[in-house]
Amino acid sequence: MNKIKSKTNNGFFGTKIYFVLACLAAIPIYIAVKGYVESIHVANDDAVTFAATVFFVLGIFTGRYISQVWASGLKSFPKEVLFGLSCVVIASVAWLFFHADFPLRGRTAINLLLFWVPFLIISIVLGILIKVVHAVTQNQLLDAQSHAAHSESELNLLQSQLSPHFLFNTLNNLYGLSISDHEKIPPLLLKLSELLRYSVYDASEVYVPLNNELAYIKNYIDFEQIRIGDRLVLNIDIEELIDPEIKVAPMLLIVFIENAFKHSKNTASAEIFVDITLRTWGNSVLFSVRNSYGQEQREQAALHNSGGIGLPNVIKRLQLLYPNAHDLNVRQDERFYIVELQLKMK
Repeated sequence: MNKIKSKTNNGFFGTKIYFVLACLAAIPIYIAVKGYVESIHVANDDAVTFAATVFFVLGIFTGRYISQVWASGLKSFPKEVLFGLSCVVIASVAWLFFHADFPLRGRTAINLLLFWVPFLIISIVLGILIKVVHAVTQNQLLDAQSHAAHSESELNLLQSQLSPHFLFNTLNNLYGLSISDHEKIPPLLLKLSELLRYSVYDASEVYVPLNNELAYIKNYIDFEQIRIGDRLVLNIDIEELIDPEIKVAPMLLIVFIENAFKHSKNTASAEIFVDITLRTWGNSVLFSVRNSYGQEQREQAALHNSGGIGLPNVIKRLQLLYPNAHDLNVRQDERFYIVELQLKMK
């Protein structure tokens, strides 16, 4: 806001550009005033026209100057004030036209007074209106820039948490396997290096090609298949030949898939069920993941709290990157926990 005030409280004439614009605007004002002055048969019409033009321009700057302190703090248009000032301008213009048709005969001084007063009122009010519109527009722009900078900073923070979150979960998994099933460690480390290469280097953009994200998801699924083994019953239904121009936020869908694998293993059954579906339809990307779960209360608490930053992170990123452009539906039935997400294409 201080930037706006420093620009608006800058003297009577403001910056040089305002003075130049006023000189250019004075030309059509002069022509209009001259036609009016001739209509009311004023002597020395050229001198009166020149004086009226100068006073009109000065009136605009006067209105701008006297209102700048009040207007500089406005973030929205004061409807009552704008309506009142607009009515004053319309009434004054109407009076000038009426007076041009019905001047007082033989009363030159009074005719000039009846011309000058509404004329100056119009110029001062126009100056106020110009200042209000300019100040509100600038303040709204500054607020939008501030909000965008805050959102970008918040988004960068959220993105910076993605790789550590994934790495933390993966290292936990590797530690467990190193004790119970250590022969799986070498192929898992190879897959892990591929996954980290993408998450560290390729996922730094705000949006990435959907095909790249799907390749990462397939690598992650291969990783989980090696880790879980025959206990996993996996169904993948991902649309082939997806348009390479379609983009999504990176590391967005993987959070739901990671949660599905992470929490489905809590089930007491001998098999883990995970179903993953992705389709494009119209201008939307349709994604769903379904996984089996164990005890209802334990699973519900685990998924909603996410055991960390995963799910809250992705929900916040959806709000920042897809405002009014996504639909997230999370529910559960007797056997499965289900996530359905619809995104508008980028």
